[in-house]
Amino acid sequence: MSKIEVDAIDKQSGSTLTLGGSGTAVTLASGATQSGFGRTGTVDWQTTPKTAATFTAVNGEGYFVNTTSNAITMTMPSGSAGAIVSIQDYNKTFDSNSFTVSPASGEKINGGATDGDLIINTEGQGLTFVYVDATVGWKTVHENEFTAGGSDLIVATGGTITTCGNDKIHTFTGPGTFTVCQVAGCAANNLVSYLVVAGGGSGGAPDGGGGGGAGGYREVKSPVTPYTASPLDGYPSAPNRITVTAAAFPITVGAGGTPVEGNRGNNGSNSIFSTITSAGGGGGMQFNVSPIGGGSGGGGGGRAGSCGSAGGSGNTPPTTPAQGSNGGPSTPGSSPGSIDSGGGGGGATAAGAAGAPNGPGGVGGAGGTSSINGTPTTRAGGGGGGSEVGSAGGGGAGGGGAGKGGTGSGTAGTANTGGGGGGAGTGGGASNQAGAGGSGIVIIRYKFQ
Repeated sequence: MSKIEVDAIDKQSGSTLTLGGSGTAVTLASGATQSGFGRTGTVDWQTTPKTAATFTAVNGEGYFVNTTSNAITMTMPSGSAGAIVSIQDYNKTFDSNSFTVSPASGEKINGGATDGDLIINTEGQGLTFVYVDATVGWKTVHENEFTAGGSDLIVATGGTITTCGNDKIHTFTGPGTFTVCQVAGCAANNLVSYLVVAGGGSGGAPDGGGGGGAGGYREVKSPVTPYTASPLDGYPSAPNRITVTAAAFPITVGAGGTPVEGNRGNNGSNSIFSTITSAGGGGGMQFNVSPIGGGSGGGGGGRAGSCGSAGGSGNTPPTTPAQGSNGGPSTPGSSPGSIDSGGGGGGATAAGAAGAPNGPGGVGGAGGTSSINGTPTTRAGGGGGGSEVGSAGGGGAGGGGAGKGGTGSGTAGTANTGGGGGGAGTGGGASNQAGAGGSGIVIIRYKFQ
């Protein structure tokens, strides 16, 4: 068998040297080394995407992982020094269904806990792992994010994420964090749309309690996210605009006011996104106690005789545009024997109606309608006023709870609308409570492709 000398190979400039033939293995002699062929820190990419819920990786291979329909877990091969595995988000869905990397039994990833998983939920993420040793196990040596077909736009996580056209929508129905992983290259695309609704106030109780005021309603529609906003759109006022940076933004979603028996209603809690705070709705009144303001004001409380009660002031503290409306008053009776009924709580776009002598209670004010989440939705309606003997007031459009006429409790505001709770009718005790306020919501929308 002939032998090819090394110095002869070096002189073959511009020529092709072929070793062996088809089906013939080329073997290095014991103790020999090689250069120029064999693995050089790359992987052989498997172009059929992985879709099964679980699979086991093979040293030297790369995988396109498709989590469009379900979350996927990949188990790494047993580690040996220099072993290499790569993965890439197939179609930018790791943020919808996460991808988990699990080490072989007794091994680590990036020096973490033994048998500890690595969960990847960043859209477009790609990683390359190389096994180093037992101390750190599999080490990530390369990381990338391919997003939105290569365009340079916002990438973010947090809340429940949906899409509408070229926009992504993050909805928070409870506390969380909106994390911007990447900002857009064009500054205009970093101006986000948002809706921040606070918790609604609970109604007053009993004897014709006032309806609870809706939670404060604040919205801005960015020019780059086309949808139909409410009349309370605060663009382009500078204090209302939010241009995001690559940072974490804590989200507060206000709770609704807790129900009461024999007292003025409780205010709802504030909702917060960045520099925007929406104030909790005002509690509905009982009898003729002094009203307290909120995002929208609570309705005045009813009482027998000639005593009337004013409704609470909305847009407290003040914002431009106004974040809410006033509560309706209870109307004084025309004679000592007449019965007052509670006023309706204020809504985002309309004041609560006044309660009438002997009923009905005042209707809650209407909320605001926005399509920020892709569907026209009305939120932040005021609670209806209760009545001691007459009919009660209905809740305002947008989650306001109805008041109660006669014995019984007011209806709670709808969760995650910021609706005010309905006022109670007559009597006292747990069976004659006012309705609780509905919790708030925070929605953020931006262009992602």
